[in-house]
Amino acid sequence: MRDRPAVLLVGESWMSTGTHVKGFNHFFTGFYEEGHAALSAALSQEFAVQHMPGHLASTNFPDDRRELERYRAVLFSDIGADTLLLHPKTFLHSEVCPNRLKVIQAYVEHGGGFGMIGGYMSFAGMEGKARYHRTPIETILPVDILPYDDRAEVPEGFAPQYTGTEHPAVATRHAEWPLLLGYNILKPKEAATVLLRHGDDPILTVRNFGQGRTMAFASDCAPHWGSPRFVAWEHYATFWLGVVRWLSGLSG
Repeated sequence: MRDRPAVLLVGESWMSTGTHVKGFNHFFTGFYEEGHAALSAALSQEFAVQHMPGHLASTNFPDDRRELERYRAVLFSDIGADTLLLHPKTFLHSEVCPNRLKVIQAYVEHGGGFGMIGGYMSFAGMEGKARYHRTPIETILPVDILPYDDRAEVPEGFAPQYTGTEHPAVATRHAEWPLLLGYNILKPKEAATVLLRHGDDPILTVRNFGQGRTMAFASDCAPHWGSPRFVAWEHYATFWLGVVRWLSGLSG
């Protein structure tokens, strides 16, 4: 069987701590969790998906464009810029290291696909701490990123609306969307194409950059913004496969 094209998914992992107080005594608990199962399962129907957890990306993410070129597309989901900018060699020992955001830019310029999926540590993120504003990632993405907290929490839910633009990245253009619970507020660039929106805000935006392609999905691929209804949506896999096929240069 022919080898499937490779996709690198970075992020969608987190560690949590809890403090438990029982009368006079207290104790702590810690948890490690991942939120990429549904997305990885969907993409694995056609792609060889490699997941790189956030806590490993600071040391394991490639620092050379040729290493990234093993992948047809790279996806970031809920992982802030500092994880890529502050390699332990730089943060702990003040050593000079490659700027891996510039490496991604070069990868796209030479034909790679890059997409960012929304969340608390995507685009600007909670309290602006994702911090992709004024970085090479903002340069290549089809959207401009705010320099401050860009979250729009929508607890009542919203269903993205199609803009009517025919595009191979949207394989679900005739399907009714389930509710999402929030998104990052973004501004589309002039050269970009908005395919899904909520009011005036873009939800799915794409663009060509250099020889490559980029994508911004402003909401989440999993809870909490990606509601359980979204993850269980009958068209969930169809949607993500259409997006990543286009991003990888395999359609359109």
